[in-house]
Amino acid sequence: MPNTMTKKRRVINYLATGKGLTEAEARSRFGVGNFRATISNIRDMVEAHGNWSITTEETPTGKTRYFMEDTHPGERTYGFDSMGARYAL
Repeated sequence: MPNTMTKKRRVINYLATGKGLTEAEARSRFGVGNFRATISNIRDMVEAHGNWSITTEETPTGKTRYFMEDTHPGERTYGFDSMGARYAL
């Protein structure tokens, strides 16, 4: 079985870079059909331990852009590869 990245994992990787996504951008970049449900699922996952926060911003056209902000103070001793596996830094 090939080791492919899920749409959710690709969205998380993109948001973790500090960039934001609207629903239309998520659909065109990653093929996400129900972006609000995906964001809700990501929010539950990343906010569980208090190190990340999902925030929103309104665009000039009235759309909602979602961001994932690192709320952890200081340096981390681990990172995540593109597939979401944790590794020591």
